[in-house]
Amino acid sequence: MFDRYKFSEVPLPLLASFFLKRLITTIPVLFIVLVGSFLLLEAASGDAVDAYVARSGAMDAEQIAQLRNEWGLDKGPVHRFEAYISALAHGDLGWSTAFERPVTSVIAERLPVTLLLMSIATGSAFFAGSLLGVVAGARPGSWRDRILSTGSLAIYAVPGFWLGLVLIVIFAVDLRWLPIGGIESIASGKTGLARLGDIAVHLVLPVSALAMVYLALYLRLMRDRMAEIWRDPFVKGLEARGLTRRRIVWRHVARNAILPAITMLGWQSAAMLGGSVVVESVFSIPGFGRLAAEAVARRDTPLLLGVLLCSAVTVIIANLLVDLAYGKLDPRVRISR
Repeated sequence: MFDRYKFSEVPLPLLASFFLKRLITTIPVLFIVLVGSFLLLEAASGDAVDAYVARSGAMDAEQIAQLRNEWGLDKGPVHRFEAYISALAHGDLGWSTAFERPVTSVIAERLPVTLLLMSIATGSAFFAGSLLGVVAGARPGSWRDRILSTGSLAIYAVPGFWLGLVLIVIFAVDLRWLPIGGIESIASGKTGLARLGDIAVHLVLPVSALAMVYLALYLRLMRDRMAEIWRDPFVKGLEARGLTRRRIVWRHVARNAILPAITMLGWQSAAMLGGSVVVESVFSIPGFGRLAAEAVARRDTPLLLGVLLCSAVTVIIANLLVDLAYGKLDPRVRISR
């Protein structure tokens, strides 16, 4: 067996070089995201002024031309993109035409809500799904395995928005145990622990709706991987040495089976961001996903580009943390020069 691998054993220059290389590789990724998003918005008909006129009512041609000039939409797409990149290089994400304030302040207001929702949902789905996967994979073919595998398939087939609506009807409308939506009670005046408790109660239903589908995915992944490992020769050797089944399950089989689930954890960070759009809309949560939907509806290009840029950075950071965790658990993984 390999000795446990610790990142503290890695020389600081080598670790710094690893982070620097990963940081450099993110630059073209972020640029491609910005260019692709900008081109897609340009390909769509209309702009932010058209969306504004549709919401506010009739405006004459002179007012429309003046508004388009104020928002810089009277210039060509190449000029607008160059101006956006130049401002971005100075830390300016632009001006939101939909909210009439800087994009940075809008994102700073909405992003923490979605990060809280995503972190709780992702953590709950990963730990609960992996634990249930260990229970199912400890004895493949047993009654527990069949029940959990069948249940996970049924849950995975259910759309997240439909599950959210069902949870609202049962627990908020019929039983009245939990609030219907929102992130906290409006004008409640609660502070400190009382406010944290109020937010926690409001998050129960959206977290459940967002986490259930991914819980089923981790369960299936963990169970199937454990079923494969049971057939490996080293497991037969452990059984021949007289190790108890419980020790083999937790110290050897589950430890090796968790690695693909950790890899999936990084990939699912992007899927969680996409899923939050639907869940936040169903539960009326003023978060990042709902902000993206509003930016698209209002054709707010700077805001949408800012949302996509922050989403890409979030996914990149999540994948970097997963890489570090993978190297921590698998001693065969090393940070190469």
